[in-house]
Amino acid sequence: MAELGVGSLPLGGDPAFNYQEHELNERLKRLYPAVNEEETPLPRSWSPKDKYSYIGLSQNNLRVHYKGHGKNHKDAASVRATHPIPAACGIYYFEVKIVSKGRDGYMGIGLSAQGVNMNRLPGWDKHSYGYHGDDGHSFCSSGTGQPYGPTFTTGDVIGCCVNLINNTCFYTKNGISLGVAFTDLPPNLYPTVGLQTPGEIVDANFGQQPFVFDIEDYMSEWRAKIHGMIARFPIGERLGEWQAVLQNMVSSYLVHHGYCATATAFARATETMIQEDQTSIKNRQRIQKLVLAGRVGEAIEATQQLYPGLLEHNPNLLFMLKCRQFVEMVNGTDSEVRCLTIRSPKSQDSYPGSPSLSPRHGAGNTHLHTGGADSPTCSNGVTPPNKSKSHSGAGSVKYPSASSSASSSTSSSPSSVNYSESNSSDSTKSQPHSANSTQETSDSEMEIEAEHYTNGVVESSSARIMNGTYKHEEILQPDDNSIGNGVTDEGYNNSRQLCGGNQAATERMIQFGRELQALNEQLCREYGKNATHKKMLQDAFSLLAYSDPWSCPVGQQLDPTQRESLCSALNSAILESQNLPKQPPLMLALGQATECVQLMARVRSGSCSFARVDNFLH
Repeated sequence: MAELGVGSLPLGGDPAFNYQEHELNERLKRLYPAVNEEETPLPRSWSPKDKYSYIGLSQNNLRVHYKGHGKNHKDAASVRATHPIPAACGIYYFEVKIVSKGRDGYMGIGLSAQGVNMNRLPGWDKHSYGYHGDDGHSFCSSGTGQPYGPTFTTGDVIGCCVNLINNTCFYTKNGISLGVAFTDLPPNLYPTVGLQTPGEIVDANFGQQPFVFDIEDYMSEWRAKIHGMIARFPIGERLGEWQAVLQNMVSSYLVHHGYCATATAFARATETMIQEDQTSIKNRQRIQKLVLAGRVGEAIEATQQLYPGLLEHNPNLLFMLKCRQFVEMVNGTDSEVRCLTIRSPKSQDSYPGSPSLSPRHGAGNTHLHTGGADSPTCSNGVTPPNKSKSHSGAGSVKYPSASSSASSSTSSSPSSVNYSESNSSDSTKSQPHSANSTQETSDSEMEIEAEHYTNGVVESSSARIMNGTYKHEEILQPDDNSIGNGVTDEGYNNSRQLCGGNQAATERMIQFGRELQALNEQLCREYGKNATHKKMLQDAFSLLAYSDPWSCPVGQQLDPTQRESLCSALNSAILESQNLPKQPPLMLALGQATECVQLMARVRSGSCSFARVDNFLH
């Protein structure tokens, strides 16, 4: 370890070193986006274990100096990098600066395979390749060199580029390409440098600093070549068949995300069939709006009313929704607390009490509450005193609360259910809703789409949609000014307060938290302990430990973007309960294509490194 030299093991707390590491990581990600360093780490320094004894390392194992006798070629010494060049790079590049040419400048820069003798300069042995500074020759697995480029000496920067697409290698000198030096290179080569006479010192740059040569421009040229090759791929006689498949995939994608008007227009233009009726699409759309607006309680109630039994058969999904509802209470956006913040102090004093935690749908309910500021009725069973009877009745269906018996004991254990997919073990039992349901409203009330669309992006200030994700602040109609932390925009900007700063709302939130804890205990008794549930609950409750929850260590929960994954899970569960695909085939195809390309890149199909699926979606 003494050979590492002073400063070779920097302290992790050094701000300058941390900044350099950050710059290195960012540059490597930009240059080699297809590389997964957990599987195939990139070379970042010289290896203190894979070198000859005449080699000394310093400056974080990036500086190499010769410390041998230097009498003849038997005193040559080399060092390899810590890792081989990953095949997924497509094109790989590193540079070496000649700090001092030493006595004779017998230096070699290049590549070698694992196991090649390090008591030699690169290029002299099989599976070893090098460009030497004293004569400018290239050495390809042979002690006899071939004329290649100019000599190099102190102050010069020599670059080595490995093209894994065509298995060639070229060098650069001071930012100028010298042309191809080697062809038919084998896989798994390591960057290598060799020295032979006293005083020779070189520094490596594996991405720690910007390169002298414009490697990104070279990569762009090859990326354009690969994209052109893909674009020119012959389709032939199967064009019509492929078009029909793609049109059906696009149609199902639009339906999945609730783009009702677009799906209808697309189906009309392409003469394709929509598998789901518009009423069903709009109902899912409404529920997604509520979740993305932070009105989770209303979303639960709407789901129970439109899709009876769905949440009872998905205890994990319901628990996720309830935890999110608690977070939105802290935010002041959920109707359980929002309906209190918009009522007068007198009416707050007459608040009738907290409802059951269970989502429910009354037998007499014939409409969904929008929960707007002007609505006389609060969602989740929270109603003004003179309306409290409208949600009661023997026909109510409840998810088992902490005080009721379990009606879903036959459902799968929460710990075995995939949270991201919200699988339902009894999804086929869900009752389809009527196409003539009174839930259906006009397009002006339901539609979240605008009149003009570009690549799935809604071009409107009132509602923008991209890749199935809604901008949270634009979900509901412009006249619904009740969204936010239970206060007006002006009040929100001036200060953020727990539950909108309303005492009655805060008390309701605390009561809801007790009920949520009781529900968690009940689920533990029925299905066993669930670490995910425990963490979810702890994170939600931790928000109350801070005077400013939005700025606390767990405050990211309050970010509206955190609603999106829950919205997707609920949407997928609804679709699956209707015997429709829980994920759109288009997204599955894109995911499979992406994984296939990445796999091919890892197994030495170099061109796949530049064939990213995302680049063909714009």
